[in-house]
Amino acid sequence: MKHLFLHTGLLAAALLTSSYAAEPPAASSAASSAASSAPQSKPAPAAASTQVQVVTSMGNFTIELNAERAPLTVAQFLKYVDQGFYSGTIFHRAIPNFVIQGGGYDPDYKLKGSPTKVVNESGNGLSNTRGTVGLARPPEPHAGDVQFYVNLADNAALDPNQNRWGYAVFGKVVPGMDVADRISTVPTGARGPFKEDAPTKPVIVERIERVPTP
Repeated sequence: MKHLFLHTGLLAAALLTSSYAAEPPAASSAASSAASSAPQSKPAPAAASTQVQVVTSMGNFTIELNAERAPLTVAQFLKYVDQGFYSGTIFHRAIPNFVIQGGGYDPDYKLKGSPTKVVNESGNGLSNTRGTVGLARPPEPHAGDVQFYVNLADNAALDPNQNRWGYAVFGKVVPGMDVADRISTVPTGARGPFKEDAPTKPVIVERIERVPTP
């Protein structure tokens, strides 16, 4: 199985806990009657998830970010989106039925800048299923930074387990998987530091930008 060599920072796996509120004492019948006749307020609508559009030389796709499950990774990603960091980077790995990966190299296959690392949030309960987006990193668990990948299949082997860290999922493609699939089928070979799986004709990330909230 091919390994994802990706970049981020340091994090202890998220521990999902459930909190239980104490059950209030039973109300009197009069209070219950009054409560039942009182107008019921409507629950506040859920806040819309932030979305970004990835504009590439082969078409566009949209990522819906999950700041609730991956707050550190989403904050890091959006910081570099807002800085325009991703403009002019490439997808440097394209493997059908596995992943496409990009965001860190320029068209000459040189690393762009020196981005900061982010804590590994792979223990957040999100799995590397088809259409999800994760943070790439090298073998060190907390060395990810800006590179991201799109899962083209269900890649459970990238999820964490009791013996190792996984790769943190922080969003999903909502629409545009046809574009991601198409990128994965371009001719590949050895380019720059990569011995295989690098597109022989660069697939450019022209820009990544926030989708305006309605």
